[in-house]
Amino acid sequence: MEWMGYINFGFFFLTLAGIYALMALGLNVQWGFTGMLNVGVAAFFAVGAYTSSVLTSAGTDLAHLGGYELPLAVGFLAAALVAGFIAFLIGLITLNLRSDYLAIASIGIAEIIRLVLKNEDWLTGGVNGFMGIPGRFNNVIEGGSLVLYMLMVSGMVLVVWLLCERAYKSPWGRVSRAIRENETAAQAMGKNTLRFRLQAFVLGSMIMGLAGAVYAHFTGFISPEAFDPLMSTFLIWVMLIAGGSGNNKGAVLGAFVIWAVWSGVEFVTSRLLPAEMATQGAYLQVLLIGVLLQIILLTRPKGLLPERPPRQPASSS
Repeated sequence: MEWMGYINFGFFFLTLAGIYALMALGLNVQWGFTGMLNVGVAAFFAVGAYTSSVLTSAGTDLAHLGGYELPLAVGFLAAALVAGFIAFLIGLITLNLRSDYLAIASIGIAEIIRLVLKNEDWLTGGVNGFMGIPGRFNNVIEGGSLVLYMLMVSGMVLVVWLLCERAYKSPWGRVSRAIRENETAAQAMGKNTLRFRLQAFVLGSMIMGLAGAVYAHFTGFISPEAFDPLMSTFLIWVMLIAGGSGNNKGAVLGAFVIWAVWSGVEFVTSRLLPAEMATQGAYLQVLLIGVLLQIILLTRPKGLLPERPPRQPASSS
């Protein structure tokens, strides 16, 4: 029945919005907390997706690395750890750069990783994609896999949000914000700013890697095209800026609002436009997202939910 299709679309929307919310939270740790301009979000997203896929995939005749059939939880954990390790190596080299140079370096590194995923067929399947990825709890409850996966993603978003909130309000978060506002002043106060920047970069990348693993097991198939910078970097930045950089609630809200606009336009154009014009709906999506971002920046420059640093207790005299 048609109404069942709408319900399934709702579950599908909420799951993908949750995945994007995870990525926005990871970017908020890097940019919103510490002011690091990472334009290579897609790289850590892809690393997490392929890491979990390799470890959990089933089959003995795969045309790429994999077939280890490890539990889903192991794949998620490994995705976060591998993405964090790569971020650590990259951070040691690039985090001394200014924000604009860091942005250029992160774009280059993301492109290198994309080309490796695209050309190393023995590792990732190349342009043919990665097969045999288990997903959506297919063997838990028949017919209920999409609902279960949505609930799992919602729980992960809640846990990551709580952890990010705890980090934001902690002494570590205060030092990170000090570095964002004036790194020279933070250094003058005796803080090792490189160490704090590296920690934030690794932590944010681990969250992005986890999101990549969740995405891979949701779709059941991945290829290098799935990690296009438009969908895996640009859209995440729009979500964070629109929602409110520095505000974890804003990052989650921005992910849901922007993804609602994006998927809503796709849903409407696929039904209203003729089949030969439906592919042009993608241009309308980008146009509307750009217009919406401009409206938000003009009316609410700090986002829908502006950052509100926690109040510090008054010192007793």
